[in-house]
Amino acid sequence: MGDLEAKSGLVTGAANGIGRAVAKRAAEQGSFVLVCDIDDAGGKSCVQEIRDAGGRADFLHVDIAVEDDVAQMVAATCELGGSFDWACNNAVGGTRAFGPLHEVREEDWRSGLEVTLTGTFFCIKQEIIRMLETGGGSIVNISSPAGLQGEAFLAAYSAAKGGVEGLTKTAAAEYAQRGIRINTICPGGIATEAIARYFDFYPEAKEKTIGTHAMRRLGQPEEIADAVVFLASDRSSFVTGHALWVDGGVSVNSHML
Repeated sequence: MGDLEAKSGLVTGAANGIGRAVAKRAAEQGSFVLVCDIDDAGGKSCVQEIRDAGGRADFLHVDIAVEDDVAQMVAATCELGGSFDWACNNAVGGTRAFGPLHEVREEDWRSGLEVTLTGTFFCIKQEIIRMLETGGGSIVNISSPAGLQGEAFLAAYSAAKGGVEGLTKTAAAEYAQRGIRINTICPGGIATEAIARYFDFYPEAKEKTIGTHAMRRLGQPEEIADAVVFLASDRSSFVTGHALWVDGGVSVNSHML
């Protein structure tokens, strides 16, 4: 029996990278998964992979910056999966806006916050509304060390992820006694398309990034997915308001080693 057996949940930004790995791992662990993204081709191929492996999944085109889309996403999870037990809010915007802060364009700043912060707010809000009706659940937000300590050339992303941390702790405090647990995961450098674009912009960053990890390697999306499944499942029943660093040792890296 899997950790999410007979449960139902959703993953935003599930067409690629971390979100795709989360959706596949959750399905492997017995859950129905609603795969949500604006990338229709990527989302549908993720669903097909899950189904080919014997899992249960459907795709829904969702723009999390539109609250009506988010409300429909939560309702669809219940309708298609039969319940609403967990959610992973992973979708992010503005990751292509690399550059020094004084060169950041207003439209890139607003785009980054609109999806990554406001969109995550819409997700948390609508998920809580439904979980209050159904008796509780677990929400896992994907944040970043950049949200806690900043990151050069990623002003909008860092600011938005810092906001996600604040939202998570606020919501965790408000709903801890009502059966809803809300946590974040802060991944280190993960081998995804997004980080590859960052390295294309700043080639020297790849070696430097790997060097910030005590393990001296990038993580794999599946390593984040395992942590998400843990926090989504009943095995983490006494955990809420926590920022779990799955970072390859970024937080303990020493210049002496």
